[in-house]
Amino acid sequence: MITGATGAIGQMILEQLSVLGLLSNVTVFVRDSRNTTKVLQKFSDAINIVYGDITNLEDVKTACHHQDVVIHLAAVIPPFSENHVELGYKINRDGVANVVKAMEEVAPSAFLLFSSSIVVYGDRLKNPHIRATDKLDEEQHDNYGVAKIQAERIIQNSSLNWSIFRLTAIMGVGNHKVSGIMFDVPLETPMEIATVRDTARAFIHAINKKEVLNRKIFNLSGGEKCQISYLEFLTRSFRAFGMGEINFPKYAFAFQNFHCGYYADGDELEKILKFRTDTIDTYFKRVHDDIPAIQRAVTLPFGWIVKKYLLSLSKPYKAFKRNDAEGIKHYFGEL
Repeated sequence: MITGATGAIGQMILEQLSVLGLLSNVTVFVRDSRNTTKVLQKFSDAINIVYGDITNLEDVKTACHHQDVVIHLAAVIPPFSENHVELGYKINRDGVANVVKAMEEVAPSAFLLFSSSIVVYGDRLKNPHIRATDKLDEEQHDNYGVAKIQAERIIQNSSLNWSIFRLTAIMGVGNHKVSGIMFDVPLETPMEIATVRDTARAFIHAINKKEVLNRKIFNLSGGEKCQISYLEFLTRSFRAFGMGEINFPKYAFAFQNFHCGYYADGDELEKILKFRTDTIDTYFKRVHDDIPAIQRAVTLPFGWIVKKYLLSLSKPYKAFKRNDAEGIKHYFGEL
């Protein structure tokens, strides 16, 4: 059973299972909406769809009946989780509690695979080499990160068999959305991405490796060939879209209080699951190929307009311009 099956990773898991001819025993638990119907339409003849709400325990129980593996991906991420704090915790923490309770009651021998996040480590700008045994940042300002930490504890304290994958920055192709969060990331931040298709493959391969993974936490990433600085990542992204250089004002980007880094122990999961196929170069080639040349040509002369709009979304820049002492302290420390 898969929760969050209409998200990027969930859809890719369904795509890959479809290619393997393995959809007939798959159940997806999703909210009933027009978007859900549209996304799942091409799989609907092969899968079992259970409609419900992750915050409703009885709905979750219905979906968990007769399952032997549950892949729990359902979550809301920033900026939504930060702008709707109470709902964010209901889904990201309490939703996990419901999955655990439901499994303990109606599928106690089932195996739970949970997607956590690199955000649990907090700001690692000064110490970017991360291991799964590192101390988690429970005092961070990111509600999404705090909810993930609490969700992990709920799973660890359960009677279930489980494994937790702390996902690095997951990058897909073909669904390019712009958000002001891009400015929350310091430009010198070290990044190690993983592609959506490699991440989906990891979850699929994990189904047959339950004994090795059981009651363990792993960092999931693309490996050394997927490492890059945030400045270089943005530079290559902007060029792919025909938007020119990264020439924003100095205080457009935060100096601190974000996450990301390099996974020093990321190879451990790769050795077990053999899921990596992409590098940072193959990712950007696919991004470039996904954007029509005519779009780049049309965008280039108007890149300054797009960047002016993007700058208007920058919370660090707004804090600086308004001389907002609290915002300045959060995003920049002592100036």
